Amino acid sequence: MSMPFYVAPEQVMKDRADYARKGIARGRSLAAVVYDDGILICAENPSNTLRKTSEIYDRIAFAGVGKYNEFDSLRIAGVRHADLKGYSFSRADVDARSLANQYAQILGQIFTNEMKPMEVEILVAEVGHTTDGDRLFHILYDGTVVDESDFTVLGGEAEAIAKRLGEAWGEGLSLADALKAAAKAIGGPDRTLLADDLEVAVLARSNGRRAFRRIEDAELAELLA
Repeated sequence: MSMPFYVAPEQVMKDRADYARKGIARGRSLAAVVYDDGILICAENPSNTLRKTSEIYDRIAFAGVGKYNEFDSLRIAGVRHADLKGYSFSRADVDARSLANQYAQILGQIFTNEMKPMEVEILVAEVGHTTDGDRLFHILYDGTVVDESDFTVLGGEAEAIAKRLGEAWGEGLSLADALKAAAKAIGGPDRTLLADDLEVAVLARSNGRRAFRRIEDAELAELLA
């Protein structure tokens, strides 16, 4: 009589976590940095069509690393959730914290109950009316939410990039200085990332109600110079 196959729950969770981390590590990284006028999101992404960053609502942005189709489906779900809440109640009721909690529940359920976890890490960022109101929520593949204050890094080599970025970051950075610090941290000591290698967007207080704006082409090259 054969013995029934048994795997300890701890081993199952460990295997799922290892699987998700390996998938995320194969992708390119991104960093979000608080600067004097809002939040900068800088991603290594040479593609002109597949976007890692996008607008969710008036003052809220989304960014993801890992499997594109998986984090893009989460982006779409976030847009629908924000639109429905803003329409049903008030635009002021749509905030990054509640959206991050929704994402955490989705990712946690999938990680615990499905055969394969999502190979993604996502960022939900919200720019406040002052620097004290800026929010960065880093959501991991298992639904863990990390509330960051000054900057955060997603993707492969996150620890090394965060260390380099931490050495360069300072309160009250200008947009150009924040972008240069993020690009240098992501590229590391052996690479210099150019405008064509990056996807950059900002949530800027000076943009008014719709704070999200992409920085591209000549403007991006000028800021990096």
